[in-house]
Amino acid sequence: MVKVVRPSSRLVGAVIAAALALSAPAASAADPDRSFRITDPRITESSGLAASRAHPGVYWTHNDQDKPLIYGVDSRTGETVATITMRGVGEPRDMEAISVGADGDIYVGDIGDNLNGSWDHVWIYRFPEPERLADTTVDATQYDVKYADGPRDAEALMVHPTTGRVYIASKNENGGGLYEGPAKLTTGGTNTFKRVGEVPWVTDGAFSPDGKELVLRSYFSARGYVWKDGRLGEDHRVSAPIQGQSESVTYTLDGSALMFGTEGTRSEVRRVDIEKDGGSSAGAGSTGDRTAQDGAGGDAGNVTIGAVVLVGVAVLFLVFRRRKPSA
Repeated sequence: MVKVVRPSSRLVGAVIAAALALSAPAASAADPDRSFRITDPRITESSGLAASRAHPGVYWTHNDQDKPLIYGVDSRTGETVATITMRGVGEPRDMEAISVGADGDIYVGDIGDNLNGSWDHVWIYRFPEPERLADTTVDATQYDVKYADGPRDAEALMVHPTTGRVYIASKNENGGGLYEGPAKLTTGGTNTFKRVGEVPWVTDGAFSPDGKELVLRSYFSARGYVWKDGRLGEDHRVSAPIQGQSESVTYTLDGSALMFGTEGTRSEVRRVDIEKDGGSSAGAGSTGDRTAQDGAGGDAGNVTIGAVVLVGVAVLFLVFRRRKPSA
């Protein structure tokens, strides 16, 4: 007969405590700039994303076909903390991009053209980022924009964080172009954007906070480009999540990660950390992770399951190790 000697409750408790420590997420759900879901039922087609400069942890977004409304979403909760109504602009046609400039102004690109070149001009709206998070109406400046080589569809607008120059990347399945705006936008006439580079199929883009890299995303991938003297340099792959409608990307305010957004009700915004070599890590939200996570710390569930398994294995090991044959 075999007598089973059970491990002490103190020993089991120590094993469980160690496992739970392993399962704890690296950051609390209350921390900003984590993966989150947009909870506002009004936001069903989040088409652009930009990290606030004035309010860390808040991200500006908008629907593509909506009234002239911009929403500030807190990444800690996914809740809308400010709704901005732009006054002084016409009815938007297809807002596709948003960026915060070096001057602290918010730039909105009404640059979509689903008929691929049916509009002879598109628009950029601009207004100062509010100092206080609240529902408010702001006076916005409207700029007329055209492309030097003719009309085209576009979904990516990027404002360089140091020069303040505005760039647009056109969208085409066979490859698009990167367009550079004038040194200073003007309301006195049409602002002509000139083609300065070739890019893949692009749905959004963002400059790093230091202005040394430009990231462009498409439906199934993302690439980073060294940015030097106003032109694209060497490129590399950037890990990006597989999302239902890969619409937007922005850097966190500190440049430590990229935030990838998608469309739909309760759409997710996924964080992907930047590696030291400039690429993005294959951690939470990397390519191939098809699971839509609710809230911050999206990988915590997988880690917790692993911890539970660890506890079970440890306890069984201790039980069988301490078996003693009877006399």
